[in-house]
Amino acid sequence: MNTKSYKRYFPLFVLPTLIGFTLAFIIPFIMGIYLSFCKFKTVKDAKWVGLTNYINIFTAKDSTFVDTLLRTTKFTIIGVIVINVGAFLLAYFLTKKVPGTNIFRTIFFMPNLIGGIVLGYIWKEILDTFCQKFFGHVFGYSGANYGFWGLIVVMCWQLMGYMMIIYIAGIQNIPEDVMEAAKIDGATPLQILTKITIPLVMPSITICMFLSISNLFKLYDQNYALLGFSSKTNLVAMDIFDTFYNHTTNDYAEGMGQAKAVIFFILVALITFIQLRATRQKEVEQ
Repeated sequence: MNTKSYKRYFPLFVLPTLIGFTLAFIIPFIMGIYLSFCKFKTVKDAKWVGLTNYINIFTAKDSTFVDTLLRTTKFTIIGVIVINVGAFLLAYFLTKKVPGTNIFRTIFFMPNLIGGIVLGYIWKEILDTFCQKFFGHVFGYSGANYGFWGLIVVMCWQLMGYMMIIYIAGIQNIPEDVMEAAKIDGATPLQILTKITIPLVMPSITICMFLSISNLFKLYDQNYALLGFSSKTNLVAMDIFDTFYNHTTNDYAEGMGQAKAVIFFILVALITFIQLRATRQKEVEQ
């Protein structure tokens, strides 16, 4: 079949997927933006209220969004740094010719195979047992600060192994002759790491940064399983859910929840776009 035949039948093969994507994503997305400007209980009784929902988010009617957004940003920054630095170091050492490398790779990757809810409950039991033994109460009553760092530990434990595999693939893709030439020229291991390995692994860094930023910003499952609903420990995804479904006394709750979701989508899309652009420029420079 020649190129013209492919082009002729291309719309026929794309159409089913395009219809499904439109029905499952495009139309609900547009409706979601519209509903963020409405007061509603169901889609059929939506009434236009303009910017009221957005104003309520940042006023006394709902004072949680800014706090949870700042908490989520802090959580994401710390998590991205720890996960990527840790994953790169693991990948760097596990690409050396040492015994048991494949076993260690498997062990570090395994936490990523556990679902978010299951993972959260497993760690909740571990931390509850630890806190009861040493502090006399369960982990949930240890305070917001402990909950925040507990969530950091859980996410690093889960995601670090996955990012490690991506970094391993990037390191193994570095040409051997480049490394050998650097050693012949007298480059130290630190110079090889900073001047050759890291620059040549920038495509992997781009992927890992994107995945870790998007996963941590949108985190819900582990936050719910480990800490439950609390204004002191909720991240943004939890706060949106809590606003939409649990604020039954607020007539604007559904609209405010939808408005938060729209703002959250714009922020995550903007941050990931800036990150991708910045890291890809580094790839081009190298």
